[in-house]
Amino acid sequence: MGFFDFLKGKKEETAAPVVEAQPAVSTLAAVMDGEILPVTETPDPVFSQKMMGDGYAVVPANGTVVSPVDGTVELVFPTKHAIGLKSVDGLEIIIHVGLDTVGLQGEGFEVFVAQGDTVTRGQKLLEVDLEAIRDKVPSLVTPVVISNLEGKEVEVTTGEAKAGDTVLTVK
Repeated sequence: MGFFDFLKGKKEETAAPVVEAQPAVSTLAAVMDGEILPVTETPDPVFSQKMMGDGYAVVPANGTVVSPVDGTVELVFPTKHAIGLKSVDGLEIIIHVGLDTVGLQGEGFEVFVAQGDTVTRGQKLLEVDLEAIRDKVPSLVTPVVISNLEGKEVEVTTGEAKAGDTVLTVK
């Protein structure tokens, strides 16, 4: 019931809850050009042991990071090293550029989206100057994880990929 309806004394009509069907299969694209690895090969136990979720990792060939899905930007970390997205089919995705990059406090990163923005698959999210940060972090490997799989299976297509290519399927 809206505020004006309350003042007018109208009761809110209740409708049956809408149940949105989840698609049987969801896909994620590569967020960067480079070599796609299973997330278990990320050189950090938080990602390799799937503590944050399952997904894939990219050994980046360049610093352009794009959205792996159509969806909404849920969070841009103040240090610009990570972005949280929610896909139109409800997957919660975390893109974490490099390892231990939080300590750079945004140095070498330029973000092109803000929390609440709607994004499309392949849309540029951020740029990172890989050469500027390469010697300041233990690894440039970029994990991409889904934090709310709820028993679904993930299949990753490894090898070289271009940003925007499908590399992960959720069933």
